[in-house]
Amino acid sequence: MTATSVPIELQRAARLAIVVAALGYFVDIYDMVIFSVVRAQSLESIGVPAAERMGVGVRLLNMQMMGMLVGGILWGVLGDRRGRLSVLFGSIFLYSAANFANGFVQTVEQYAVLRVLAGIGLAGELGAGITLVSELMSREGRGYGTTLVATNGVMGAIAAALIGSRLDWRTAYMVGGGMGFALLCLRLSVHEPRLFTAMKEQAVSRGNFLRLLKPGPSARRYVSVVLVGVPIWFVIGVLITFAPEFGRAFGMTEVPSVATAVLVGNVGTVLGDLASGLFSQLARSRKKSVALFLLIGAGGTAALFTVGSQSLWAFYACCAVLGFSAGYMAVLVTIAAEQFGTNLRATAATTVPNFIRGSTVLLTSGLQLATPWLGLRGAALCVGGLALLVAFAALRGVDETFGRDLDFVEP
Repeated sequence: MTATSVPIELQRAARLAIVVAALGYFVDIYDMVIFSVVRAQSLESIGVPAAERMGVGVRLLNMQMMGMLVGGILWGVLGDRRGRLSVLFGSIFLYSAANFANGFVQTVEQYAVLRVLAGIGLAGELGAGITLVSELMSREGRGYGTTLVATNGVMGAIAAALIGSRLDWRTAYMVGGGMGFALLCLRLSVHEPRLFTAMKEQAVSRGNFLRLLKPGPSARRYVSVVLVGVPIWFVIGVLITFAPEFGRAFGMTEVPSVATAVLVGNVGTVLGDLASGLFSQLARSRKKSVALFLLIGAGGTAALFTVGSQSLWAFYACCAVLGFSAGYMAVLVTIAAEQFGTNLRATAATTVPNFIRGSTVLLTSGLQLATPWLGLRGAALCVGGLALLVAFAALRGVDETFGRDLDFVEP
């Protein structure tokens, strides 16, 4: 191979990786969000009383998120030991099978088991995809690649809102599973990055999750990245998922539809993913982009609890702004991938988004504990406000990684 042909081959490999990772993230987000869209319809269908649906819905959502916590560690370790592609396609297969089977559940217990399995599968795709794309692209341009992955991927949430509101809930689950199985056909065209194959020949520890938590700079960076992302899932897992309940708590005469809230929120997230990624490239700073979007999230939360109750249009407009503010996930996962060497990169990039998603368990539990004393409105303000304050403080512990050379390993 000539010297001039090497960059061309790398560009082709990077483009294909972007396509596969973006489509995988599309199906990943569809399968993650479809539960929120069909929650009420599906629980009614299997006989859950109306008074119990929010409690059962929180339980099922928490089961999914607990599965993602377990899956994040599992897939992250496998990604550094066996390869990025084994995670990318293994996770797609598992969550596709679980979501297809979800279309046949008859009881809450069956539903819960499949949400755990789906959560484990959903845990691997984003981190593996971002790691793959980051290692195949140039240090200056990788932000554009990860932005494309995230922007296309979040469109899966829009698809979930549209399909889930128009088709029977069982069919909507099976559509997601079918899309995932179709995506597996692209596996044969993608190859592991050179950085990973070269690292396999070195005598270094690979995929040691506990290494990320060892007291010192590594733990500081890792925990800080996770805490910075918690407000994303306060928006997605609390404010938007339980839009009807918040509408009633606000005393609105017309209760917001969760499908519409998910739709407008994720249209905002698509635009936010695009804007945050481009801003990080233009500003040549990942941290400045994250800080800006945390500020937008604080403003959107304040708007929802002040003017959001005035009308459905105002409520949905606030959901769009909040969705936009949550669009810094890809920048944050890119930061996670860039923080650590090749032998821990997949572990970090895969576990970080899943610990962020898993924070939904703490957020919803805190919401349930505080609601009897403060009401749903006051409890949400306290939980969300605390998440934002912690995120702003944690951002100081994250290293700026724009333009960092990824050809290194952790000792």
